[in-house]
Amino acid sequence: MIGSYTEDRTDPSLATGMATAAAELVLEPQATWWNALRPAPWYLTGLSVPLWALLRAREKAAQQAEDDDDFPEQLEKAA
Repeated sequence: MIGSYTEDRTDPSLATGMATAAAELVLEPQATWWNALRPAPWYLTGLSVPLWALLRAREKAAQQAEDDDDFPEQLEKAA
């Protein structure tokens, strides 16, 4: 019956176990780099909020400058 099993089938639970073991090895809290990386999302959030506010202010200023040019035409259309 050895020849009748021709397909290469991998056990999904084996792959899941291997992925879990690799994740535990890499994400183990005792890793030396973990203490430095753990607060990184908080730092990135704190840096991204002022950057977003700056970019949004520039976008609004550019949009307002474009709208100011059309203001007399808008008054003529309204009248």
